[in-house]
Amino acid sequence: MKNNLNIGKVASVRGSVVDIWFQENLPEIDTLLLAGKENQIKIEVFNQLNTTHVRGIALTPTQGLARGMAVTSTGKELLVPVGKTILGRMFDVFGNPIDQKEAPKEVTLKSIHQSPPPLSKRATKSEIFLTGIKAIDVLIPLERGGKAGLFGGAGVGKTVLLTEIIHNMVGHDDGISMFCGIGERCREGNELYNTMKNEDLLKDMVLLFGQMNEPPGARFRVGHAALTMAEYFRDEEHRDVLLLIDNIFRFIQAGMEVSGLMGQMPSRLGYQPTMATELAELQERIAYTDTRAITSIQAVYVPADDLTDPAAVHTFSHLSASIALSRKKASEGLYPSIDLLQSNSKMTSPEIIGKKHYKLSQKIRETLAQYEELKDIIAMLGMEQLSVKDRNVVNRARKLERFLTQPFFATEQFSGIKGKQVSLEDALDGCERILADEFKDYPESAFYMIGSIDEAKKPENKNLKSEEKMHKIDTNKEEATTQEPAVNP
Repeated sequence: MKNNLNIGKVASVRGSVVDIWFQENLPEIDTLLLAGKENQIKIEVFNQLNTTHVRGIALTPTQGLARGMAVTSTGKELLVPVGKTILGRMFDVFGNPIDQKEAPKEVTLKSIHQSPPPLSKRATKSEIFLTGIKAIDVLIPLERGGKAGLFGGAGVGKTVLLTEIIHNMVGHDDGISMFCGIGERCREGNELYNTMKNEDLLKDMVLLFGQMNEPPGARFRVGHAALTMAEYFRDEEHRDVLLLIDNIFRFIQAGMEVSGLMGQMPSRLGYQPTMATELAELQERIAYTDTRAITSIQAVYVPADDLTDPAAVHTFSHLSASIALSRKKASEGLYPSIDLLQSNSKMTSPEIIGKKHYKLSQKIRETLAQYEELKDIIAMLGMEQLSVKDRNVVNRARKLERFLTQPFFATEQFSGIKGKQVSLEDALDGCERILADEFKDYPESAFYMIGSIDEAKKPENKNLKSEEKMHKIDTNKEEATTQEPAVNP
């Protein structure tokens, strides 16, 4: 890249799209240009129109920009600070602190445009990434160095689940948590920052935000900036990084806006024709290398809850685990509101998670699937019309559903229930004992919002247990009297 000072002039301004004339030394693609008062307006070169003109997309508002104004080419791409001192801080896409503190010292500047690690440097082994959340660890195990998607419409709990995973991960494996907010509301960013500060979790975190009101260029690049910071901790500091992206759909949406501004022909449902390439450029940088791993969990807003939307379909192809959040589960108060049958993970194989865990997860899925099939019969005819075998399946499934709920640290102030982190061994033990009918006589309510299975044996459940047992004896007596007498041969 050219390092000499290169000055051009604004030829035209159309919203965030700026055409700039240069007499010579035409800036390269992705070069950062500075314009306006005190160089406050930052423009990234998008394409070269001819031998004298480039077209750029503004990363900041373009108010005050006029034809004929001077534009300085930095000769470099957009740079962000990396180093140990960025921990505990909150930045914008340019690496400027937005937490009302001084800029971090002892940092080096690095370009946001980096190549993904080559295949020769990637790890070939598969490892499980534990979250401390029962439903995820048992049925949808996440891959260390992989990408997991949280799919769901608005208001089903994507951000709450991400916040809980951050809480459970701090101090885990000497790791770093990195939160990247793409198109976030300022309220959500403020809440997250204060929550992390109050919980004393900021010391091992970096927060990066491209707010909803910022130009599409800034929202489009904030993901790349976050990955550059994450790659520093993985490659230079040799630490595991948990990268949380909220929301990857907003990245695609920002790309769609940039594409429209640049006059590109839209593809299906108005999405940009380059969506697959742009998403791959971001996702391929998230990897488990021979140093350490970047593990990513991404919230994916699904427009109108339609999983066949191109944004959801393209994102699916990059993921090793898909966690589908259900509005129906949320309305029933079953949190985390994960649709356990719609969710899946490529890690669920006996070679990776072990034969015992695999068989148990298949048995749980089978029980829940049978219950799903019986729901229509129950709705029309009631539980009484089911066979004893089917009734047992329903009881097991309903207890499993409730056992796989969990009180979150992130929601303590709202629910008044103390958050719990559950080990994989305790979660598997609980599911196994429910399927073995050890808790057949316990009420369903005993399993709701508990940690390990032994919490279901609280003293207050004893009375309910005996009442339910008496009811079962009466029901069995009625069944015995209604059966036809055996005919002697």
